[in-house]
Amino acid sequence: MDSMLEELINEMKQAIVQWFEFIGDKDAEQIVKRTPLQVGIHDYGLLEYAKGRVSVTDTELDFLSPKVKTRLGEPAELLSEEQVREQIVPRLAAFMQQQLDSLPSPALIDYNFSFWGQFRVREGEVTLPILQYIDKAKKERLLNAIASYIQTKLDDGKYPTKPLETFFLSRHLLDENLFPEPDAGRIISVFENILELNKGKKERLAEHRSNIVRALRNWAEETFLPRYFEIHKEGWSQAEYTRKGDIQLEDTEQGPIELLLYAAVSIIKYEPSYSKSTGLGFLERAVELGSARASRYMKEGSGTLAKEDVQFRNELVECKANDVFATVTITMKQEAEESYACALRFICRLLQQGFPKSYQIKLKSSVKQFLPVKGLAKSGTHRFFANAMEYPKLHPLLEEYARAAMEEFEWYADTEGEKNCMPGSYAVFGLGLADRSYFALVEDYMKQVDDEHQSVQNDFTTAFIERYGVNAETIPTLVTCLLHSTDSIKLKIKPAMEEEAHARLLLDTVNGLQSYEVEHIVYAIWGGVEKLKAVAAKAKGEKAALLSELVQAASSKKSQR
Repeated sequence: MDSMLEELINEMKQAIVQWFEFIGDKDAEQIVKRTPLQVGIHDYGLLEYAKGRVSVTDTELDFLSPKVKTRLGEPAELLSEEQVREQIVPRLAAFMQQQLDSLPSPALIDYNFSFWGQFRVREGEVTLPILQYIDKAKKERLLNAIASYIQTKLDDGKYPTKPLETFFLSRHLLDENLFPEPDAGRIISVFENILELNKGKKERLAEHRSNIVRALRNWAEETFLPRYFEIHKEGWSQAEYTRKGDIQLEDTEQGPIELLLYAAVSIIKYEPSYSKSTGLGFLERAVELGSARASRYMKEGSGTLAKEDVQFRNELVECKANDVFATVTITMKQEAEESYACALRFICRLLQQGFPKSYQIKLKSSVKQFLPVKGLAKSGTHRFFANAMEYPKLHPLLEEYARAAMEEFEWYADTEGEKNCMPGSYAVFGLGLADRSYFALVEDYMKQVDDEHQSVQNDFTTAFIERYGVNAETIPTLVTCLLHSTDSIKLKIKPAMEEEAHARLLLDTVNGLQSYEVEHIVYAIWGGVEKLKAVAAKAKGEKAALLSELVQAASSKKSQR
């Protein structure tokens, strides 16, 4: 063999050795003791070779594993694909097997381990499997642990389970190396059992559901859909699917298609709004595969909500909801207080039954009211709540709706970009500008706002000041609004806030906040700490002392992040 090629293979072996040393720097035995559903840690390795450099990593996005540069430097002539396939891969496969056989801690490697190579060659880039290894003893032990867990903790279980156990179990049940012919109905039943046992605590339930949905999504994208579709994906863009005409799904309603539909509905109903397109994509793929149920979901909804919860009609109003597209269609037959009351009760009931919070209203009405807040989307959803605000007797019902709808990382589906707004926004903004009794609602809303993806709270805060001014009653709510506004907000309230009584109240209100939070408020009012410092230097007496204390609160190193 060519000496240069021999040296290159030795360098690749050295990179493999260093990778094993790297991943071995942990107590693997202690890690797998957390749950019998874990028999190993690493299930994947990737060796990359290009331009004289060799590296071995856990994943393509692993930036921690050591990168090894060959001593040879970049070769004068690129390798050929034939050299890689016939001379390099067999040697590396044998060497990798030796490393696996001599592991100091067997728990480092999972029952199923695959090692791949990605090589830059004359013909371009080639990716090949180097070694695919299954430890039969570990596999058998894991299958027994799965069966025991399902029987004792789920089928016979009466108590909440651990999210870590759901993390592993959901992946195992969808692993075709463990279950070559997965029983879709049984798998869904297990998942539903997990959710039922953990329904007592909202955050814990969300964690279990997230683990299940992530496993289903990985299975759909990496195992099921590639059988029937050519998949093209660039960077972070949405994948494009092209149907393989020569491969047909045997049963378009039972079996794996059930899991795909279950995954789609779960994503649409429970995942953040930015994931909804993935769920819809799964439904579209199911339709392409011939699923009549998927087509029905697209037209009528998922069927998980009772018919009386998704349809309502009387002589005043007609309401219809589709949880797949997250739309509520409202047709006003008569413009009356009770018409909007019926529609609001319909929406509140939907949300209580698990309807997606990132929804939109398609409104058919002759009335076109909008809230006195600049910057809001002129959408059907906005118009519905602005119309409802015209009836004071509906304000308590609007608050009930707002509290049911508000949730961080969710947005009305007919808003985007700078007009993004969390569900409940229009009701909160309208009520907050209608009556001081709703200031507490405004503050609760602001505490849930994701100010990295929403800025309409800036526009509301401006409208709030225009409506009520700066005074002892508004300053606490104003501070909460400013805390959750973006840096782009600019308010013309400096003179009012520099009044002694207002400065004292502002200082009392920000007491206990982190300095960076106080700095944010100061920036919104004065344009920055330095500008406030200049104002304080020119002030006299008690006013100067108060403003100086405010400067100190915004500059204190003790509370910095």
